[in-house]
Amino acid sequence: MVKKSEKLVRSYYLNEKKSKMALILSLETATKVCSVALHQDGELLAIKEINADYSHSENLTLFIQETLSEVNKCLTDLDAVAISKGPGSYTGLRIGVSSAKGLCYALDIPLIAVETLKSMSLTAKQSHDAKESIYLPMIDARRMEVFCAAFDVDLACVRDTAAEIIDENSFLDLNVQQVYYFGDGAEKCQKELSAKKNFTYLPQLFPSAHALGLLAFARYQANQFEDVAYFEPFYLKDFIATTPKKLL
Repeated sequence: MVKKSEKLVRSYYLNEKKSKMALILSLETATKVCSVALHQDGELLAIKEINADYSHSENLTLFIQETLSEVNKCLTDLDAVAISKGPGSYTGLRIGVSSAKGLCYALDIPLIAVETLKSMSLTAKQSHDAKESIYLPMIDARRMEVFCAAFDVDLACVRDTAAEIIDENSFLDLNVQQVYYFGDGAEKCQKELSAKKNFTYLPQLFPSAHALGLLAFARYQANQFEDVAYFEPFYLKDFIATTPKKLL
């Protein structure tokens, strides 16, 4: 039987450990990108990622193992697991969230969820930081529809996340000096958006667990954790099953 004094010492130790360090494993699976990163107190230690056709089921577990091994860490060293919460691919989000929940249950550590579009905007801000700019991340939602939101230079949301069909009249409300648009949904919108003088397309800028981990550390410090049992990804749209091309 554990004495009360021993429980107090153990509790104090755990609180001290939490306040002094935060080893966070971040999983990004919201799009075709499969990305895993390990951060210590907001500093990137290791990252593994690939931009391929939804290869999460093949790569995610392997990437977790390789990321930890690269810096001689193991799962029991983790203080939290962070997940990209969506919107995005239904299957990708399910795989990422299920993996994160499993780790959190097994290790008895917190789950952190970060908005995918906000994480993408941080990546854009790191390479294109300018005053009076707006970051407009876009995730492909098929045809001319995208999942998108808008963030200012402080990453405050100035346009709520929505599924939108893009045409030449889209985003007329974004009349600031500079709007950067990017993501796997942005390329197909260039014809409609390139005519806008204040819009600049950023190619090859996609979700990454690197930016996810930076935002996750801030949430960790603020004790902004999810309920592991009840957390669900932010799908935004209902899942619609389709027939695989091989069967057509």
